[in-house]
Amino acid sequence: MSTPPNRRAVAVVLLIPLVVTLALWAFAWPAARIAPRDLPVGVAGAAPAADQLQQGFEQREGAFEVHRFDDEAAARAAIEDRVVYGAVVAGPEGPHVLTATAASPVVAQLLREAVTATAPEGAQVQVTDVVAAPVGDPRGSALGASMLPLALAGMGAGAAVTMLGLRGARAALTLTGAAALVGLAATAVAHSWLGVITGDWWTEAGVLGLTVLAIGSAVAGLTALFGPRGLGVGALLMILLGNSFSGVTSAPHLLPEPVGAIGQWLPPGAGGSLLRSVAFFDGGAAGGPALTLALWSALGLAAVLVAGRRRMSGTSGGPAGAAPVAREKAMAAPAGDQAPGSP
Repeated sequence: MSTPPNRRAVAVVLLIPLVVTLALWAFAWPAARIAPRDLPVGVAGAAPAADQLQQGFEQREGAFEVHRFDDEAAARAAIEDRVVYGAVVAGPEGPHVLTATAASPVVAQLLREAVTATAPEGAQVQVTDVVAAPVGDPRGSALGASMLPLALAGMGAGAAVTMLGLRGARAALTLTGAAALVGLAATAVAHSWLGVITGDWWTEAGVLGLTVLAIGSAVAGLTALFGPRGLGVGALLMILLGNSFSGVTSAPHLLPEPVGAIGQWLPPGAGGSLLRSVAFFDGGAAGGPALTLALWSALGLAAVLVAGRRRMSGTSGGPAGAAPVAREKAMAAPAGDQAPGSP
C-alpha cells in the first residue's frame, strides 16, 4: 500500500531540517570545541628544569599526557615514531620546543604558544620542526580536505554496486577493483602532482585504496543485508560521522570526547591517520589504523558475499524460489489443465 502524497510531503518537510541539524551538529560542534584532551607530549632534560616544565603541562588537568625522556635524542625518536606530537627539552639557555607539523600543524602551534606563555621572562624559546609538513601543503589543508572525496568515492562505489544489481563475488571484485583504481588516481594527484604527501608512492596508493575499499564494502554490505535503509546507515557512518569525527584537519586528541576515539574506529579517521603515518613517519604507529581498515573491509565484503549467496539459494529451488517456479508452470499450462473453478 503506497504512502499518500500528503504524508510523503510532510515527511520530506520534517526530514530535511532534521538532516541539516544533524549535519551542523556533527561538523560544527567538534570544530567549536577544539582543545587538547590527553594530548601526548614529551618533556626531556635534567631536573629540576624538566620537572618544572612537566608541572606546567600538568596544571591543565586532562589536557596533556606527559611522557618523560632522558634527552633530546629520545624525544626526537618518540616524535618520529608518533608516540608524542611534540616535546620540550629543558636546556641551560631555555626551553627547546620540538614539533611535528606533519602530524598536526594545529598541535605544533598550540605547543609553541603553551611553552612560550609559561617560559620565564627574558628566556628564549627555540623551536625545531622535527618532522615538517611538505612544502606543497605547509598547513596540512590539502591532506585534511582529501578525506571527504575518498569517503564520497567509497560511498559512490558501494551505492553503484547495489544499484547495478551486482551480487556476491562479482560485487566484491568490483568494489576491490574500483578502490584500487581510486587509490592509484588519488596518489597520482596528491603525491606526483600536488606534492602534499611525500612517502613511498605505492604504499600511499595502497592506503588510499584500502580506505576507499573499507568505506565502499561497508556501504555495500549494509545495503545488501538491510536494503535501502542500509544505504542511509552507511551514509550516516561514513560521510556524516566518519568525516566530521576523523580529526584529519586538526588531531583526534583535540576533539571532544568520545568523538576523537569514535572517529578513529571509522574508516575516514583511520584512513587519515594511516596516511599520515606512511606519508611522513615511515609507517610509525600504522598498526592500529591499518587493522581498523582491514576489519571494515573484511566485514563489508563478507556481508556482500553472504547476501549474494542467500539470494542465489533463494532463487534456485529453495522456498523463496518456489513461488516464481509455480507461477511459470501455471502460465505455461494449457487452459484445459487448470483446476475447476479457476478463472
